[in-house]
Amino acid sequence: MINTNKIKGRMAELQITQKDVAVFLGLAQPTVNQKINNIRPMDLNEAEKLSNLLRIKPEEFAVYFFYKSCCAAQNPV
Repeated sequence: MINTNKIKGRMAELQITQKDVAVFLGLAQPTVNQKINNIRPMDLNEAEKLSNLLRIKPEEFAVYFFYKSCCAAQNPV
């Protein structure tokens, strides 16, 4: 699962649109929207290409692309 907020934030910083991402990845814009919003899975090749487009440092890759959401209710008391 990708970190949607981090990806969208980085795109905003660099003024990159979902259309730009779609062209860069060779995908339809609705498909990119679904991948960024975790509706469809993003494969590793796509994640690596997107990280290059967004100039994400290798040491930050996991923060953007291996995000694990957690719920406070799941934490033991």
